Amino acid sequence: MTDKVLTANRLTDGIAVWLDANGQWVENLQDALVARHAEAAASLEAIGKRDFAENKVVDVAVVDVQETDGKLWPLRLRERIRAQGPTMDYAAGYGHADPVFIAV
Repeated sequence: MTDKVLTANRLTDGIAVWLDANGQWVENLQDALVARHAEAAASLEAIGKRDFAENKVVDVAVVDVQETDGKLWPLRLRERIRAQGPTMDYAAGYGHADPVFIAV
């Protein structure tokens, strides 16, 4: 199985967030809880459904990642962009995505 993390968008401002080991939604992918087996991935999915139902987050998804040199890398371009920030001016305090990180 490919390693997985749970991602969503924060309801208040739309910023991409990831679930960490404490059950908190954090802005940094590198702080995300990584599911390394099917049961853990199923738990992430259940948490995502719960937090969506409680209006904490929207657009919840379990996404594939790989760990390279101690750093998590989403396998899909869309998720790399989400992990690095928007590719256009969006919200105060959030810069543009790093083109090296999102390059495939």
